Amino acid sequence: MRLLRTAAVTAMALATASLSAPAFANMEEITAAVDADYESYLAPLFLHFHRNPELSFLENKTAARMAQELRDAGLEVTEGVGGTGVVGMVRNGEGPLILLRADMDGLPVKEKSGLDYASVVTQVGQDGKEYPVMHACGHDVHITSMVGTARRLMAMKGQWSGTLMFVVQPAEERVGGAKAMLADGLYERFGKPDYALAFHVASVLPTGKVSAAEGIQYSSADSVDIIVPGIGAHGASPHMGRDPVYIASQIVTGLQSVVSREVGPLSPAVITVGSFQAGSKHNIISDEARLQLTVRANDEKVRAQLLAAIKRIAENTGVAHGLPEDLPVKVIVSEGTPVTYNDIPLAKRLNAVMKRELGDEAFMEFRQQGMGAEDFAYFVEESMGVPGYYFAVGGTPPEAFEAQANGGPRVPSHHSPLFKIAPKPSVTLGTRAMIAAVLDLAPAS
Repeated sequence: MRLLRTAAVTAMALATASLSAPAFANMEEITAAVDADYESYLAPLFLHFHRNPELSFLENKTAARMAQELRDAGLEVTEGVGGTGVVGMVRNGEGPLILLRADMDGLPVKEKSGLDYASVVTQVGQDGKEYPVMHACGHDVHITSMVGTARRLMAMKGQWSGTLMFVVQPAEERVGGAKAMLADGLYERFGKPDYALAFHVASVLPTGKVSAAEGIQYSSADSVDIIVPGIGAHGASPHMGRDPVYIASQIVTGLQSVVSREVGPLSPAVITVGSFQAGSKHNIISDEARLQLTVRANDEKVRAQLLAAIKRIAENTGVAHGLPEDLPVKVIVSEGTPVTYNDIPLAKRLNAVMKRELGDEAFMEFRQQGMGAEDFAYFVEESMGVPGYYFAVGGTPPEAFEAQANGGPRVPSHHSPLFKIAPKPSVTLGTRAMIAAVLDLAPAS
């Protein structure tokens, strides 16, 4: 099983290695240095990234800037890995190879945050259409923090030993970038990591807090397209055709039974129809309708069950409504990522590090809120044999939650045009947490 892959002896060693270790003597100095670096260097860098987001697999300017930042920090940099991906390497004596990952793509969302540094850019997507673009998920925080982490660790080379692989990943929002980098030989070209680390800023957590699961961190996600053919006719003569809008509506209704009547009630699952497109005029029965779905699960067995049920219901609903054999309903799984698991022994070890180095009050017990997904899962899935640790960093000031509780404005969610986080506490805490993890996993020899 996925969570039992680590041998018992190794698991115990990892879980207990840091529990009694002394705190780093220089953590206060690290905090002061990271804060100073933010004020003098990282703050304008964050503003640049926020104002200039780019769509998935089209992050050319962002990738170039990140490549230059990592070179300036002293890393050996390779560009164009898996498309626009960037890899920065630093070898510093004997020790483990640690992958540190940050995603860099924005979303096709028009920003309405009201921030004076809000994005106003547009970009032509891979489909040839022009979109407004926004960092509506905090990836600007991730890449800014990566630069801060690289700069600080390079200034502290006497305090750690090993090899670091900084991975600037494209297209997380399309859950395709990690897979593309691996397909381009990431591990073959740069080495298979002993550990893989990443974090996500979270609008649902207060600033100053970190949180990580000892096990499942994020759900699986699959994008499913359903193409429903029809036989066009006049809207006044529906009996002369086959109405794809009606058939697709029956599919939408039928899909609601999968979670409620087929999946066990204790197994989280989601099937959301996010898009329904058909027709062009009031009185025309069209010859096609299209549905776009997102599908979420917390284990691979349920994930497979959901996808099989969607295919069964969609195809057979078409048959039931008289679509001919040469006009079948088509179900296409276009994008997907597995469940993201934190390696349990590694998570126990690094959660203890976070409490010790950032303070007990900084660590929050992890609670899955919603069924968000992450393609970081590809870097650490079972077949890779790489223990992974993915943690969340609070991005919303506590007073915003207090205002919400008292009837004030709701804290915007990720992917909302209103999304915003507090940059400094998010970037600096993410940086300090990454540094603490590296210092613990790769102590100076």
